[in-house]
Amino acid sequence: MSDLPAGARAVVVTASNRASAGVYEDRSGQVLAAGLRELGFAVEGPHVRPDDVDELAAVLRNAVDLGADLVVTTGGTGLSPTDVTPEATRAVLEREAPGIADAVRRYGADSGVPTAVLSRGLAGTAGRTLIVNLPGSTGGVKDGLAVLGPLLPHVVSQLRGGDHPQG
Repeated sequence: MSDLPAGARAVVVTASNRASAGVYEDRSGQVLAAGLRELGFAVEGPHVRPDDVDELAAVLRNAVDLGADLVVTTGGTGLSPTDVTPEATRAVLEREAPGIADAVRRYGADSGVPTAVLSRGLAGTAGRTLIVNLPGSTGGVKDGLAVLGPLLPHVVSQLRGGDHPQG
């Protein structure tokens, strides 16, 4: 695996009505930010926002407009009526990368969490930014980081205009 390109920047967004209202601490966003730092990213956030399509889409668009290499969300991907992160993400994405989201669900299910397949999380690009939705649990975030870690150096390089590796 190659190293992450220099100056790689990530933004973490937590979608949670209760965490945004201060009912409880945003643990999954903190775990996600720490994990991305370990992978070599300069991390902004977590930005904790309520489950609101317009508000989440605005945060995602802002991160893309500011040139983040990666935006990862946690929360709001389930089947609850208030879970709207995929809808907000779809409004921002230009191209979907369904294999990434599928790999995150598969990793969780293969790791003994059958409910991982209930995540409606998306992945794709907007401009030169990769956006990935992860579940709103620390376990779901850790599974997502396990999948993303080996991919991100290549993805960031590609989105910055790098060549495809030969092989």
